Amino acid sequence: MSGESTIRTAPRSGGGTSTGTARTGGGLGNRLSGIAVALGIVLFLGGFAWGAVVYRPYTVPTGSMTPTIDAGDRVLGQRIDGDQVRRGDVVVFHDTSWVTNADVVKRVVAVGGDTVACCTKGKLTVNGKPIDEPYLPAGSLAELQGFPTVTVPKGRLFLLGDERQGSLDSTAHLTDAAKGTVARSAVTARVDAVVWPMKGMLKRPTGFEELGSLSQPGPLRSIEFMIVAGGVLVLGGGAYGPVASLLGRSRGRGRTESAGAR
Repeated sequence: MSGESTIRTAPRSGGGTSTGTARTGGGLGNRLSGIAVALGIVLFLGGFAWGAVVYRPYTVPTGSMTPTIDAGDRVLGQRIDGDQVRRGDVVVFHDTSWVTNADVVKRVVAVGGDTVACCTKGKLTVNGKPIDEPYLPAGSLAELQGFPTVTVPKGRLFLLGDERQGSLDSTAHLTDAAKGTVARSAVTARVDAVVWPMKGMLKRPTGFEELGSLSQPGPLRSIEFMIVAGGVLVLGGGAYGPVASLLGRSRGRGRTESAGAR
């Protein structure tokens, strides 16, 4: 009798130990998966909230910024003050002398105090320096018709479309009192990326580097990382429970089959 008692006690004790270990591991896994889901939600929602504060979406209705932005493209504009605008920026502005009750998207080629003219050997000149503009349509000139030197007043901007042939930009308003320039205060955003169709971040306008510092890209990549990482953590953490249960059932069936074979 004592021998039978000893034999029965040993397997029960061992099984209890194994079960206790499995429960401890499962509990830790559940806690970690819960932390991953919670962190993922914070990153995911935080990324969207940050993006909503920093960026505003716009739909560009015309092709005046082709090939950088085509008609109908959806862009993200970083909310900025006019004082943050630099040469080469693609900006969104609201100026009633150009268009009534509408936002306009153009590229800044000169700022207050600059002199701008066209063309010298087919190139735009700013402060006497020819500007390389790789964003223009292939083979096109900086301007189809030359225009006289314009000195941009302080606090104002001179803007052109990348499709110079059909763009109603500063050159179409040279006879205005402001000589085609727009107040910095009229700028509401700087375009950071084309999101539909997915063209990505706008390239840096390196042709203006000799004239001064360029704008730095906004936090869009950081926001994208937060959203993607958050989504991965939520999906990964949420999948832990079903996967662990499935593996647990598979192991249980394996032990049952082994016991029957014995």
